[in-house]
Amino acid sequence: MAEVVLTEVCKRYAKGGLAVDGFSLTIRDGEFLVLVGPSGCGKSTTLRMVAGLEEITSGTVAIDGRVVNNIPPKDRDIAMVFQNYALYPHMNVFDNMAFGLKLRHFPRREIDLRVREAAAALGLTDYLRRLPKQLSGGQRQRVALGRAIVRRPKVFLFDEPLSNLDAKMRVEMRAEIRRIHRQLQSTMIYVTHDQVEAMTMGDRIVVMDGGRIQQVAPPLEVYGCPANRFVAGFIGTPPMNMLEGVLSKVDGRLRFSVDPVSVTVPDSSAAALPTLPCPVVLGFRPESVRLAGDAEPAELSGTVDVVEPMGAETDLHVQLENGFRFIARLAPGPELIPGQSVRLALDPAALSLFRPEGPRL
Repeated sequence: MAEVVLTEVCKRYAKGGLAVDGFSLTIRDGEFLVLVGPSGCGKSTTLRMVAGLEEITSGTVAIDGRVVNNIPPKDRDIAMVFQNYALYPHMNVFDNMAFGLKLRHFPRREIDLRVREAAAALGLTDYLRRLPKQLSGGQRQRVALGRAIVRRPKVFLFDEPLSNLDAKMRVEMRAEIRRIHRQLQSTMIYVTHDQVEAMTMGDRIVVMDGGRIQQVAPPLEVYGCPANRFVAGFIGTPPMNMLEGVLSKVDGRLRFSVDPVSVTVPDSSAAALPTLPCPVVLGFRPESVRLAGDAEPAELSGTVDVVEPMGAETDLHVQLENGFRFIARLAPGPELIPGQSVRLALDPAALSLFRPEGPRL
């Protein structure tokens, strides 16, 4: 196990511009850290710089207290699991898992012990004599994971390892990798564009965009308290609804308004506000919307556009009079149909306010 420290790490390509810009972060010993963001945000480039597969333009990467900028990948004591399994097709499962140890001239008995321990942990004991072509996609990914485990490195690096699997197998492998992490207590850095993987796997999430860190926090904090409009719009399925309007003081309370919407917001945002009234963006998650009672004032009144039954909940696409569209995630209840008028209320504790330029208030 090891702590990984990145200090002002940058990657600039001669013709492609700045891919990673001033990335600074300490990954704690034994932590499972997830880098997530859209394609081209710099997450895989950052991982490859930690691995030594990409040259660092400036800044430093330290593993277990040792700066590794000029140390080749084979000497960094890391193991990497790629999106492509990269198994040797002519070798059986045992030999694929043992290959790295054989190159390092480990004793035969030690190799056999490590491979069989990893195979038992990954449910591969009965497949050790099979060739990769005789395995399913999930089994091949387990072999690739086992090949990394047998080396017992200080740091595991995962570069979108589940992208080639079907939805059911991804769910199973997510749980498998987390179980392995609890068992090994190793430092793991995991790259994905899938926010579900990020939310369900990471001890902390690093949300990236444009080569920069947008937010670093535990998953529920990122979800419930996004640092800016980008994070709010990227994390969550469906994403956070965002409505532009004006914040003002009405009868001693903060109130967000844009015709025909008027919502009272918590006064806790006042300390970060400039003079009032001022333009802001109101953010609210789909699950923070509910049907208003008959005697209850409705903060959002509109027309149902699309109904998406999901079983345990229903996603309701609603359009307001001013043309604003949003999604409400409701518990099963009265059947709603497109064209029907609905009255909706918001959970005040789940509201977020952002400056128009992006940062959270």
